[in-house]
Amino acid sequence: MPVKLSPPQRGRLSMTSLIDVIFLLLLFFMLTSTFSKYGEVELMAAGTGSTAPSRQKLFVSLGPDAVMLNGQSVDLDRIADLIRSQPQDSRGHLVLISPNAQATSQRLVDLLAVLRQVENLQTVVLG
Repeated sequence: MPVKLSPPQRGRLSMTSLIDVIFLLLLFFMLTSTFSKYGEVELMAAGTGSTAPSRQKLFVSLGPDAVMLNGQSVDLDRIADLIRSQPQDSRGHLVLISPNAQATSQRLVDLLAVLRQVENLQTVVLG
């Protein structure tokens, strides 16, 4: 006796689970991304010594919580105004920045961004 087999019927695929997976992936990538704005910091290599007249030098000590300008504690937001008020000639100032071991790189970038507002200012970050 012959047996008649009918071909297997395929069920319809549910799109609900696919939509759930896509939503979970979207949520994952949104939560793991960073939305911070990256800033540029201009760096230049040290050159050879020259015989040109030197600029007035200011020393900035950078810590995790404190900024000191020539040994006096200052606020990070006011340091640009204090440097502008220092006596200078037409060549401007040379600011030597010495970050201590606990200072973060973000703190250094914040300081350089504030100092960028001052005209005729050259900054040198000491190791």
